[in-house]
Amino acid sequence: MARSFTPTTYEDIDPDRRPSLAAALVPVLAVVAFLGVGSAVLGLDPHAPLLWSIAFVGAFGLRLGYDWDDLFDGIANGLVMGLQALLIIFTIYGLIATWVSAGTIPGLMYFGLETLTPATFLPAAAVVAAVVAFAIGSSWTTVGTLGVAFVGIGAGLGVPDPMTVGAVLSGAYAGDKQSPLSDTTNLAAGVANTDLYAHIRRMRTGTLIAFGLAVLGFLALGLRASGAIPAGRIAEIQGALAGTYAITLLAFVPLAVTFGLALRGYAPLPTLVAGVFAGVLTTVFVQGAGFVAAWDTFMYGTAPESGSELVNELLATGGLTGSAWTITVVVAALSLGGILERTGVLAVIAHAFTSSVKSPGALVAGTGVSAIVINALTAQQYMSIVLPSVTLRNTYEEFGMDTDQLSRAVEAAGTPTGALFPWHAGAVYMAGVTGVPTLEYAPYYLFAFLSPLVLFAMAATGYSLNATPTDAGGVGAAATTTAATDDD
Repeated sequence: MARSFTPTTYEDIDPDRRPSLAAALVPVLAVVAFLGVGSAVLGLDPHAPLLWSIAFVGAFGLRLGYDWDDLFDGIANGLVMGLQALLIIFTIYGLIATWVSAGTIPGLMYFGLETLTPATFLPAAAVVAAVVAFAIGSSWTTVGTLGVAFVGIGAGLGVPDPMTVGAVLSGAYAGDKQSPLSDTTNLAAGVANTDLYAHIRRMRTGTLIAFGLAVLGFLALGLRASGAIPAGRIAEIQGALAGTYAITLLAFVPLAVTFGLALRGYAPLPTLVAGVFAGVLTTVFVQGAGFVAAWDTFMYGTAPESGSELVNELLATGGLTGSAWTITVVVAALSLGGILERTGVLAVIAHAFTSSVKSPGALVAGTGVSAIVINALTAQQYMSIVLPSVTLRNTYEEFGMDTDQLSRAVEAAGTPTGALFPWHAGAVYMAGVTGVPTLEYAPYYLFAFLSPLVLFAMAATGYSLNATPTDAGGVGAAATTTAATDDD
């Protein structure tokens, strides 16, 4: 579970330092402009545009009357919310390297190439990822382990890497959203004050519809990508793998240890650390590497010399030191989100939204939109769940709506969409571990688009809203009351 704090609400802000809605939109538009121009026009990595954004929002906060200590508190809060994500990124980079050197990922690739075809690969990858993510409650772990192997298998079958990553992410996030072990699922239920299993049941129909449509989409993509595999290509890849690693069932010990602990309900971070130790020991006892060499692999990554250029590229990893680029982007993005929250920018925008809500359907749809916007601005999926839930919880009650409607809206729109924004912690992680840039896999990450779209369609039609009508005065009162509500 993410460490949390109580976000600033509209009434928490000192009126003398509270920005107007027009003023609050200025730093938001500046962030969008900096990131858009920096990445799309100038071709810069996200680091510099994020630094420009932090400086601009910081200056905005100083102008409002906040001092450096206030701004630093905001940065610290943002980092606290993302601390588990940062530690997981550190660990998973080392884990992937040890699983390559242990023969775990090469073994998955070897056997996967024997059993899958180009036509069935994409839907199969999505379904397997969904089952694994549901079982262990972690989309990140699923992508960082099985997802890496699927990229290798897809490359051997001639399936473009972005399609493979899109399928794996779709399955991983769909399964994660239905898992009672998932941190985001538990967080959404907790901050909305709803029962965990009521939240999961409320999400089930929309998740199944969105994921079912995604699987059909991947089936169509698979048929399009199922051209003839060059003669001998799979045999060449399998030969390179078998000639470099001991392809044996013992190589899957790290996989069994990691997923076994996850299934028993252990937290993601200690589970991944156990996977690292299992990978190192398997490297020593199964692959015959020295103890020091195995830990050097954890630190510095792998550079296999298999005789196959494709295999060498697929299995080259950066190890723990290779996480530096990813970590620095995530730290900068979390810091920016923390300052936006601390200066009241997000609270003012949320208050404007609650004041304009006129119907249950609009409330659900608007909640989903707000979760996506906060995802983009704070680069943190936890914030996209916490902030709308704290702000809108009483509004749902005033409309006579169960709080599982709120938890469903924030998770259906917030959790899966983060990996679409290149500067977001989730997107940086996914691109880093799979080797496929966010903007390349995004068009094929079908579930990220379908999940909120299904939510919006259900809101527009009134399906499963079970709201009790209120008069106009009640609605306005709800908006006002919500703005003053804090997390209890």
